[in-house]
Amino acid sequence: MVIPDYQSIMLPLLEYSSDELEHHIREAIESLAFHFSLSNEERKELLPSGKQAIFDNRVGWARTYLKKAGLIDSKKRGYFCITQRGLDVLSKKPDKIDVAYLSKFNEFNDFINISSNSSKAQVPSVPNEELNPEELIENTSLKLHEELASDILDTIKTNSPVFFEKLVVDVLILSSHNLST
Repeated sequence: MVIPDYQSIMLPLLEYSSDELEHHIREAIESLAFHFSLSNEERKELLPSGKQAIFDNRVGWARTYLKKAGLIDSKKRGYFCITQRGLDVLSKKPDKIDVAYLSKFNEFNDFINISSNSSKAQVPSVPNEELNPEELIENTSLKLHEELASDILDTIKTNSPVFFEKLVVDVLILSSHNLST
């Protein structure tokens, strides 16, 4: 099975909280991993940064978006519970809950507008709806890193062998200096 995107996690996460009890995010992640029949390998798959599991991150973003729309609430760190609005949404038995669905709620739109206005970074013209904001940033960073490496290689290849020898010596001196500090 493919790891579901954060929008596909929204409805199952809201349904998980429909018992009106307070839930810890860790418990929700475990339950949702079972719900989506994720293997141990899929559960361990990390973001490009290598710092967090992709599935855990996507559940976190689904929770954030549901909270910003007022469908769940969080009274203490790491915990959440469904709100009356969340129960009302579930009573309508939606086929899915995604960003388009959440745009029905003013609080969510305010959150999206504030996030968009405060961002100074250039947003890709065609955002990938399957990626959450953190994944989008990491993927963009990884792509820029790869482009930079490619540009550096092209520069090295177009210069003389003498340039390459000097570059190697400079890198060795710089790396030995960094190791000694």
